[in-house]
Amino acid sequence: MKAITIIQPWATLIALGEKKFETRSWRRKYRGPLAIHAGLKVDRELCEKEPFRSVLAKHGYTADNLPTGAIVATCELSNCLKIDVFEGITSLYAGDSNHEWIEIDGNELMFGWYDNGRYAWELTNVQQLPESIPAKGMQGIWNWNK
Repeated sequence: MKAITIIQPWATLIALGEKKFETRSWRRKYRGPLAIHAGLKVDRELCEKEPFRSVLAKHGYTADNLPTGAIVATCELSNCLKIDVFEGITSLYAGDSNHEWIEIDGNELMFGWYDNGRYAWELTNVQQLPESIPAKGMQGIWNWNK
C-alpha cells in the first residue's frame, strides 16, 4: 500500500475526519489506497492554537498524546486539485476540463496551506485505525507493507 508521512497534528486531524485535503506543492497522478503515517515530529506550538486545540480536545487529544512514528489511518487518494485564490476566496479545481469549483473555508482552510499554485489532495473513505501501527516513515509517497 502507498503511504505518506505527515507531521502531527495534521496526521491525526486526517484520521479523525476533521481534515479532508492534504495540501502539497506537488501534483500526484496516483489515485487509490493511501496509508496516513504520523511522523515523529509534533508541532506542539500549533496544537495550542485555535482551531487546532479545540478540535483535538474534542477527540481527547493534546500535543502530549498524539501518536508518532506510526500508521494512524487509511484512506483513498481520490483527486488532486489545483488551488486558486481569487479575491480572497480559496477554491479548488481539477483542471481545464472540470469547471466545478470547491470553495474551502472554516477549519479546512486553517488546516492546510492553500496558496495559489499548490495542490490539495482529496482524501476520502478515511478509516482511523483502532490501534496505530509502528512504522518508519519516509519523504514523499512510499510503499508500506502491512
